[in-house]
Amino acid sequence: QVQLVESGGGLVQAGGSLRLSCAASGRTFSSYAMGWFRQAPGKEREFVAGISRSGGYTYYADSVKGRFTISRGNAKNTMYLQMNSLKPEDTAVYYCAAAGGPREGWVPARRSLYDYWGQGTQVTVSS
Repeated sequence: QVQLVESGGGLVQAGGSLRLSCAASGRTFSSYAMGWFRQAPGKEREFVAGISRSGGYTYYADSVKGRFTISRGNAKNTMYLQMNSLKPEDTAVYYCAAAGGPREGWVPARRSLYDYWGQGTQVTVSS
């Protein structure tokens, strides 16, 4: 079992930045690939970014590539999402998730492949 808690959300103007954190407890954090998803009102939850167990591989949705950076600190059991050049369309509840995968380079983008989820943190970008 893995418990995940997100923090760092808030209200920011367009063009601004936020840094989200995801703190994990429970089983060995470094055993899991990690991901960030988001869900806007009336829309399905979508993949934002993912990172492999050691942090050596990352993968981004096209909509955030070049603006968002995912990272992790396994010694601190924490994952991060640095969000720059924020746009109003980035407004959503952001969730972190953990996936127990077969190998180091695995970075899943499908929601169904993730085993554990946090409660989410709200990000609102005003125009």
